[in-house]
Amino acid sequence: MNLVLDIGNTRTKTGLFDRSRLAEQAVWQDCTLEELMRYGKEAGAERVIFSSVALPDSSTLQHLAENFVNAIELTHEVPLPFRNAYRTPETLGKDRLAAVAGAQALFQGQNCMVVDCGTCIKYELLLGEGVYLGGNIAPGAAMRLQAMHTFTARLPEAPMRMPDTSVGYSTETALQNGALRGAALEIEGFARMFRERAAPLMILLTGGDAEFFSPFLNHIPGIQVVPHLTLHGLNHILEYNAHINRTP
Repeated sequence: MNLVLDIGNTRTKTGLFDRSRLAEQAVWQDCTLEELMRYGKEAGAERVIFSSVALPDSSTLQHLAENFVNAIELTHEVPLPFRNAYRTPETLGKDRLAAVAGAQALFQGQNCMVVDCGTCIKYELLLGEGVYLGGNIAPGAAMRLQAMHTFTARLPEAPMRMPDTSVGYSTETALQNGALRGAALEIEGFARMFRERAAPLMILLTGGDAEFFSPFLNHIPGIQVVPHLTLHGLNHILEYNAHINRTP
């Protein structure tokens, strides 16, 4: 059993994997490392991988290594199951790496565009032969709505709701169309551009706003919502490292 930890600023997402199968998933608020270790050990986990928004933490890694057979902290130096063609790997977000690995794990041998709809909308392109070409980063849905309110004198902060028409009939719906329908059109546009580089192409929506955008994008060929993609990716990286480090 593998324990996967995706550690954020205020919450931690965990996954228990039986090899490649996600057996259990949970979200923890304000938990301690000891609680997470106890949870993993009680579930029979022998290996652990963690990704944290904080800087690399040797003490956390050492503590985990003392309690599990194998422990890995995801950094740009960890061996990956795909070739990373990003020119500045040291600046590449670990969440982006994990999402790409998740696409490879679940859609082996297929060209994939990952669209992570979170605080920012992140676009990643993975070729079926196992090469990550890179991607793009844009403001997320809430950020777009908030920015128009924050950086202007009189525009309100509109709620996150898609209008029923593409022509705004009030200031609120005009803001919503610009921010939200604009983001959906951006996703569609990048899908079209990425497909020119790699076809056929799977479009994988993930992240907190994936379900919100999905109904407005279901006309795009090959698109689907994939929950827990990052957890699958972290587990894929853990399994890959266990394989390459296995004694013959």
